Amino acid sequence: MDPYRLPRLARPTRYELRLEPDLATLSFTGEETVTLEITEPTTEIALNAVELAIGEATITSGRGDSHRGVATTDEGAERCRITFPATLAPGTWRLRLAFTGILNDKLRGFYRSSYKDSSGEMRLMAATQFEATDARRAFPCWDEPEFKAVFAVTLVIDPKLTAVSNTAVKGERVAGGRKTVTFADSMKMSTYLVAFIVGELEATDPIPVGPASVRVWCVPGKRRLAAFGHEIAVASLRFFEGYYGLPYPGDKLDLLAIPDFAAGAMENLGAITFRETALLVDERAASHSELERVADVVAHENAHMWFGDLVTMTWWNGIWLNEAFATFMEILAVDAWKPEWQRWTTFGVSRAAALSVDGLHSTRPIEFHVEAPRDADAMFDVLTYEKGASVLRMLEQYLGAAVFRDGVREYLRRHAYANADTGDLWAALGRAARQPIPEVMDGWILQPGYPLVSARLDGRQLVLSQQRFTYLPEPLPGSTPTPPDQAWQVPVQVRVTAGGRASVERRLLAGAESRFDIPERFGAALVNEGGHGFYRVRYSSDLLERLLGALPDLAAIERFNLVNDAWAVTVAGLMALGDYLELTARFRGERDRNVWSVLFASFGTLNRLIDPAHRPRLAALVRDRVAPVFGELGWTPRPGEDELARQLRGDLVRVMGVLGDDRAVQAKAAELYRSATDLDPNVLPAIIGVLAHAGDAARYDEFLTKFRSAATPQEEQRYLYALAAFRQPDLLAQTLNRTINGELRTQDAPFVARSLLMSVYGREAAWDFVKTNWETMERQYPKAGLRRLAEGVIGLATPELERDVHAFFEARRPEFGGKTLEQYLEQLRIAVRMRERESAALATFLARFA
Repeated sequence: MDPYRLPRLARPTRYELRLEPDLATLSFTGEETVTLEITEPTTEIALNAVELAIGEATITSGRGDSHRGVATTDEGAERCRITFPATLAPGTWRLRLAFTGILNDKLRGFYRSSYKDSSGEMRLMAATQFEATDARRAFPCWDEPEFKAVFAVTLVIDPKLTAVSNTAVKGERVAGGRKTVTFADSMKMSTYLVAFIVGELEATDPIPVGPASVRVWCVPGKRRLAAFGHEIAVASLRFFEGYYGLPYPGDKLDLLAIPDFAAGAMENLGAITFRETALLVDERAASHSELERVADVVAHENAHMWFGDLVTMTWWNGIWLNEAFATFMEILAVDAWKPEWQRWTTFGVSRAAALSVDGLHSTRPIEFHVEAPRDADAMFDVLTYEKGASVLRMLEQYLGAAVFRDGVREYLRRHAYANADTGDLWAALGRAARQPIPEVMDGWILQPGYPLVSARLDGRQLVLSQQRFTYLPEPLPGSTPTPPDQAWQVPVQVRVTAGGRASVERRLLAGAESRFDIPERFGAALVNEGGHGFYRVRYSSDLLERLLGALPDLAAIERFNLVNDAWAVTVAGLMALGDYLELTARFRGERDRNVWSVLFASFGTLNRLIDPAHRPRLAALVRDRVAPVFGELGWTPRPGEDELARQLRGDLVRVMGVLGDDRAVQAKAAELYRSATDLDPNVLPAIIGVLAHAGDAARYDEFLTKFRSAATPQEEQRYLYALAAFRQPDLLAQTLNRTINGELRTQDAPFVARSLLMSVYGREAAWDFVKTNWETMERQYPKAGLRRLAEGVIGLATPELERDVHAFFEARRPEFGGKTLEQYLEQLRIAVRMRERESAALATFLARFA
């Protein structure tokens, strides 16, 4: 018997669920009747259940034959076997089960969340998080995406509380001191999309989108923060109805902000749950980045109502199809809603994060064989979301937006209320495009990595060649070797300028090399025109110099890719560090925030690698590169200034005051913070970060108070992460202690600890703290949180710390799923190797800033 997939001899078609949560005893009781189709004679039924006590089990046939069963649970296998005294004949049966469970504090299954009300009193609510396989913690079920069924939910609750589930309320009655809330039948859907939320809740007024009403829910006192999320929810839902050519499949759409939530959000049909920072925001006081996060996450989850909920992957290997497509669609929707935000340009930063991980030997294909559902845990990463979305964007640009949309529409119509796989999407797109899609796409989806396209001149020809890009020449010992001679079908777009005129050629680079004739009076050649390709470009020195001379002619995303690719090949040892640092001087006048983000990231990496004695010289280099544009922009916005310029100002303040350690900037930041009048929301978070970097114990106490009394989720986050940005060991020790003493939410604490592991001022102490308290963190944090905490070891970039990290994890052998730990260790090796290789060259270059 397959240990991870249930037998197919019984299939559920309908669940009638009745749950009664008790927030006083932190437990719940439940009853369910499941309508089953049994396909072959059997005396046993297997389904999923864990952390549930199952009592009575009865099964009844359509003819009225009834049998009492004996339920036996296997907690390790997360299964329940129900055996019956007689053989169950093929046909329709109704299985009735009674059970009890706990409202856990692990932010999965049916769990409890706490918050303080306006008077400071602690309150509790109950919420669910079932993806990937935690519905089985709330009710016995066939907890696999292929077992779709209709759900009829009834919740029995305290009359003072509110209950929300996937569908509209059908009826309410109060009797015996309890309120019974009955919900309408859901559409046919997978168990991981079921949701129920119980607590003191308040909602916005509904806004109709077709026949469905859209509302935002939150704990009392926070409804004033719901307007922005509500607006993008309505706008994106209408956009998706138009794009997909299908109406929203639910009868209403509620978006619920949950105080304790492990992920960013969850696409439960009709009852999307969110971390508060991803839904609630004060539009007037938030930075652009904070608003963009809310818009992106809301649009992402709404996109899932069709791609994921209406049509669902058959098994967890297809999770990329859900998440990559929702990521692609979120950008499409937000770009249509706020074109001035230039979301496809800023998406380049997200694409860069995926390129970084996918440049590892320990990367993985976007889609791969998943046996155990826990292996799917590791698929919720930048490869699934950002690489997947990037590859879809590349395909959309290659096929044309209208053809791509037509293929998506056919895919959704053909597989509505059912399950589908990658091949089904390729088939639909192929029919729309009238060309075979797998030939182009399988290399991007089913094999790891991506190409480095090298460009050089050979006489009157431009020569492009491809090879797999990796940061290290060889994988770490014990890792899977990289397949030799990997190749991709690369949709390249090359823009050639000659005599002041530009022309674009599109070609599929299918082999090792491709040649382009270049015109007379050749000026420059840009590979990856438009910036949508998921590959890196390495130019020969003469081609690079020609491009640098034509920077004003390049779009922002093209300049971004130029710098990002140059930094990547430098980290890989394919470009001299001195040459890269000289290149950064060519961008002193750059005004695009995304381009600067790459430059800042590269300076930050060098800051982690550099000898502490040379850090003041690196700070001087940072000031040299940044001061000209900072001087132009100044501290305050100007009339008519675009949104990206306002964002850039905040980034410049932060980098000048922290990496640049500029005392004048730190002093001005303190002066502005004291005045606290009309500070641009894009600058305020940067000022807080600068003051933490330069701060003392009094400033720490002030920020701690601000964190505890924050009026919005975003304000709380600003001051929380500021507590990890101080430099004094005793202050950082206080922050470390707060990651396990219960003061920080377990959704946040792992990220604060990760931040401290990445801090050059606190990483040694943080690593000692993590080692000492690993069991406590393992017990307290959600498993996804522990995985993100461990990512911080990438910052421990010294040979001594690297050896200690390997020894620790060799002894502990934590299970993060997939190749997660292997990837962290390889990224650490890349950093240490670069430190060893480039230390002398970096010291020589920085000597000019002494």
